[in-house]
Amino acid sequence: MTETADNVKKHRRRKGWSQEDLSEHSGLSIGTVRNLEQGRTVRMETLHTVARALGVRTSVLMASDEPEPVRRDDPNRLNLRDLRTALTPPVGLTDTARPTEDEPNLRSFRRTVYDGAMLYHSDSYRSVASQLPALVRDANDAVAYFDSGEEHRQALLARAEAMQLAGRYLTQVRQYDLAYTALSRAVTDARDAGDRLTAASGVVGMCWLLLRQGRFDEAEQLAAATADQIEPALSKASPDECAAWGWLMLRASAAAMRNNRPSEAREYRRVASAAAAAVGQEHTGSYFRHWTTFGPVTVGMKQVEDAMILGDSRTVIRLSTEDNTLSPKAWKRLGRPSDDNWNRHRLDVARAHARTRDLTLAMDELKEVRRSSPEWIKHQAMAVETMEEILRRRKRTLTSDMREMASYLGVVG
Repeated sequence: MTETADNVKKHRRRKGWSQEDLSEHSGLSIGTVRNLEQGRTVRMETLHTVARALGVRTSVLMASDEPEPVRRDDPNRLNLRDLRTALTPPVGLTDTARPTEDEPNLRSFRRTVYDGAMLYHSDSYRSVASQLPALVRDANDAVAYFDSGEEHRQALLARAEAMQLAGRYLTQVRQYDLAYTALSRAVTDARDAGDRLTAASGVVGMCWLLLRQGRFDEAEQLAAATADQIEPALSKASPDECAAWGWLMLRASAAAMRNNRPSEAREYRRVASAAAAAVGQEHTGSYFRHWTTFGPVTVGMKQVEDAMILGDSRTVIRLSTEDNTLSPKAWKRLGRPSDDNWNRHRLDVARAHARTRDLTLAMDELKEVRRSSPEWIKHQAMAVETMEEILRRRKRTLTSDMREMASYLGVVG
């Protein structure tokens, strides 16, 4: 039996509950409760639900268990070999690296990294993956060549930007150990260069990585502490400063909500709302200062995401239709959110429709997200889980759209 199963059983017994009692209080089936306490694999969403019922943090139920045996080779072990080599070169007793003899062109290099960021945000992951190994090597060469003065500082910033791009991409494709290597270097380089906002942007990426790993306590603490360090005076802060601060608050909110700390999450989101109000509209600015848009629309979408984490599907649907900031008509006034955040919002809405058994509307949302971002959706666990739920709830023969979408997302059922 796993430690997680033991923890669930321990906290259930402390409350004097039977498995049937936990099923009733959590709204989960008795079969799901039994599977959990027998050590079978369950979704993170199920652990959130059990933690809320037991009145404990989700992280209290989670524990480090013995790794599962590897059933088959991970194709990315080979697909990302060149990037792995660039990020984690072999280290021996002597330094075998040789600095480049040609002076690097930092302006040209940073433009190339910016172009890579544009490819990332347009979901051109194959192109990003092919460019990253050379970008990482060139960044290391630049730092080695310019070893002092202002040029060294600029080289560090250029490498921080390249490492941010690598870290965000690797998090997206779930290569978490490599992503940590890249993001930790991005934060360190920006910090050493004295650029607090670029370093804070790297922390935003690091918190996203921690969230995906289920490290909620660490994500909340890191985001909140960094936000305290860069907190601006809103009356005179730049949009970039407000956006970086606001995104840290949203990361802290996301971690707290997933960790069954809804009161703390709402307080973080309230502060993020203040930052969004100071910005006024969706602000993009420098991709390497906060990497995506931030403003009232983004904060509104995160409120919907929080409701979905709580399992409140009806509130998700209500907010998505009644919150004026979330209407595309409002974008003329408030600006357009990033495609990634808007697509994530639509997946929340799709999941809510599936939960309320409106499978047609759920499929409409999935099809729209696939139409706009066909590569992005394939990397989203939320899309896969929503499709699985649609298949479970469909009582009649599957439609051709359902069969085709399931095939596209790799869902069997």
